[in-house]
Amino acid sequence: MFETRPDRSDEVVLVGRSNVGKSTLMREITGHSFDTGQKPGVTREPNHYDWAGDDFVLTDLPGFGFMSGVADEHREQIKDDIVAYLETYADNFLVAILVVDGKSMIDIIDRHSGEDEIPYVVEMFYVLEDLGVPTVVAVNKMDKVDDEDERLNDLCDRLGLFPPWQQYQNIIAPVTAKQGRIQSLNDAVRTHLHDAKRDDLFKFF
Repeated sequence: MFETRPDRSDEVVLVGRSNVGKSTLMREITGHSFDTGQKPGVTREPNHYDWAGDDFVLTDLPGFGFMSGVADEHREQIKDDIVAYLETYADNFLVAILVVDGKSMIDIIDRHSGEDEIPYVVEMFYVLEDLGVPTVVAVNKMDKVDDEDERLNDLCDRLGLFPPWQQYQNIIAPVTAKQGRIQSLNDAVRTHLHDAKRDDLFKFF
């Protein structure tokens, strides 16, 4: 279990598979760079961005899922640590941002869907839902997607949301973090911050 969390009551947390662009998104939101491992799975601890005085922390959790050159038990431990963190601090989360790769997400979900298998991304979405955490799915790398509406509708379908995706603008946010195109995410996050009576945090999103 991660033990690095600053003493802050409110939190926005980023969750996602390895290599989906979480750190790039974190940099866009905060304006600061974060150290990332050269290889997936190297980062074992969360990155916390702690705004002093605002009783608020933004956290980028380590990536989960398949990682080249990383042993299965190591990978499972990371996922277990992430779930434990989410369960421990669920009441502190104003919103969770589940980051997915818009280009590959459907293939990855479908490849790992079976009678005895729930894809990590879908499982994490359900974990957050079960914990009662407002969740925004940041669908990153949309600049590489040709059929945007179809792809986002497919994602809704896989997550148990009835398409079309446009009716879930506080849940589904297509972004391209590398190009700084994250307004849809900011808008969705602000919806949940407003619900939590934390409009003062709009300045960060």
